[in-house]
Amino acid sequence: MSTVAIAIACGVLIGLCLGALGGGGSILTVPVLVSLLHVGPQSATSASLIIVGITSVIAAVAHARGGHVRWKAAAVFGIIGSVTAFGGSILNRAVDPQILLIAFSSLMVVAAVAMLRRTRKCTAPESDDRSTTDAKPVADVSRSPGAVATVTKPRVTTAQASKLVAAALVVGFLTGFLGVGGGFLIVPALVLALGYSMPVAVGTSLVIIAITSAGAFAERLGTASIPWQIVIPFTLAAVAGSFAGTAVSDRISGNALTRSFAILLLVIAIYVVTTAGIELAR
Repeated sequence: MSTVAIAIACGVLIGLCLGALGGGGSILTVPVLVSLLHVGPQSATSASLIIVGITSVIAAVAHARGGHVRWKAAAVFGIIGSVTAFGGSILNRAVDPQILLIAFSSLMVVAAVAMLRRTRKCTAPESDDRSTTDAKPVADVSRSPGAVATVTKPRVTTAQASKLVAAALVVGFLTGFLGVGGGFLIVPALVLALGYSMPVAVGTSLVIIAITSAGAFAERLGTASIPWQIVIPFTLAAVAGSFAGTAVSDRISGNALTRSFAILLLVIAIYVVTTAGIELAR
C-alpha cells in the first residue's frame, strides 16, 4: 500500500474518532505517522498538531450547528491551555525521540483506563444539553398571575473552577509536548467539573483542541519540519472522517465507541513501547 493510501486510511479513522468522541483520535496520529508512515517523532508531533487542529475546527462547526458548543468555557480553557502548550513544545525538542514514544505509550494506557472508567462512572444526562453554568433565567410560573420571578443563574463553584484550570494546564502541556489534542482528558473534565452532557462536552472539546493545537504549533513556526506530502492527504481524510464521526455519535452508543477505542489504544501502546524499547536497546 502506498504512503498516501495509508495516510488517507488512517486519517479517516482518526477523524471518525474525533467527530464521534471529541478526542481520542488525536492520540493515534503520532504513532501512526511514526510507525506506518516513517516520520521522525519530533516532526510527527508537529504534523499531528496541524492534522488535529484543522480537523477539530471543521468537526466543531458541525457540533456548533447542533448547539453543542459552550464558547465561553472553550475560550477560557483553550487560552489557559495554550500557555502550557507553548512550554511543552519547547521541552519536546530536548527529549530523546524514543523516550518521547515511551512517554506517549504510557499516556495511551492512562487514556484507555480513563475512557473505560468513564463508560461506567461519568455518564451525564443526555436529555439536557445545557450545563448548569449556561442556564438562562426562566419565568417562575408557580407565583400569582402576572408575577414573574427570575431564577438566579447558577455560578461555577471554586472547586469546579480549580478542576477546570488544572485540567487546562495539564492538557495544554501534553498538547505541546506530545502533539496530542487532549480530548480524552478534556471531555471527562467538562463532564465532571461543569456537569456538561456528553454531546456538549464533545462539541466544546473540539473547540478547545483547536485552540491549544494552534498555541503549541505557534511556538514551532520556523523550526518544525513538516512532511506536507503526507500531512495534506492525511488532513483531508481526517476532515471527511470527522463528518462521519459526527453522524455516528448520534446513532451509536457512546459507551460502545469509547470501549472499542480504549482497547485499540492499549494494543497500539504495547506495539509502540515495544518498538521504542528495541531501538533504545540497540
